[in-house]
Amino acid sequence: MDTSAFSRDAFFKTLAEKSTHGIRGDYSQADEQYVIAQDWAAYTPEQHALWRRLYQRQAKLVPGRACDLFIDSLMQLDAADGIPQFARTNEALMQATGWQLVAVPGLVPDQVFFAHLAGRRFPVTVWLRQPEEFDYIVEPDVFHDFFGHVPLLFNPVFADHLQAYGQGGLKALPLGGLPYLARLYWYTIEFGLIESPQGLRAYGAGILSSGGEIDYCLASPKPRRIAFDLERVMCTLYKIDSYQETYFVIRDFQQLFDDTQPDFTPIYARLQNRDALPADSLLPGEVDLLL
Repeated sequence: MDTSAFSRDAFFKTLAEKSTHGIRGDYSQADEQYVIAQDWAAYTPEQHALWRRLYQRQAKLVPGRACDLFIDSLMQLDAADGIPQFARTNEALMQATGWQLVAVPGLVPDQVFFAHLAGRRFPVTVWLRQPEEFDYIVEPDVFHDFFGHVPLLFNPVFADHLQAYGQGGLKALPLGGLPYLARLYWYTIEFGLIESPQGLRAYGAGILSSGGEIDYCLASPKPRRIAFDLERVMCTLYKIDSYQETYFVIRDFQQLFDDTQPDFTPIYARLQNRDALPADSLLPGEVDLLL
């Protein structure tokens, strides 16, 4: 199994439904927003070496598979030699898009997560997987969060989209909209594909930090690649313990921003009266964009 198989569902469950301490991470020093110090000096030489192995594997895989914006930003992060210091990244990130990284022990409650995004703060887990977890983790670690998510935060349009998503999440909490927002996050920010002049490319962090799904999503004949449609995405179930059966494709990041800007309140009302679609469904008129 692959690093893409962790469950982001925990972001969209109430705190009462999951352990306050998550699977790992020390929450005892966290403030009311679950922010802690990164304590970069505490990382061991072995952990930095494991990071380099993970980075080197993914750096070899992203050319021809990741979107150009991701690759260009990744090359500017200077994160190949060891676990990055968030404070250094924040200097460049703040200048580029006004975002900053905040260190967290692990998964955080829904409202906290959305509030961070709405405030242009991206929560990055501080712990790193063990060597035996090189190809599989249950929940996101610092490599997934940093390598997979941070590069695109340097893109102004994507950065604005993510802030709007956080604002929408705060609004969705009392409206019963979390299941639909979870699917949107999963099929875009985690496992989204984008068109390019050279063909389809990945921009989702779950794909980009995965040693196997980054090739599977583009090369395998098994999954479907369907044009992005907001309500279609919001009513589609997804897989948390295997590669995806469907990927949704945006034309560009401006489409993602524009299509997710409207008020979701009437959409939630419509979807609550509809059955969720299986992850492998294909509706009339839909085609696989890779065929």
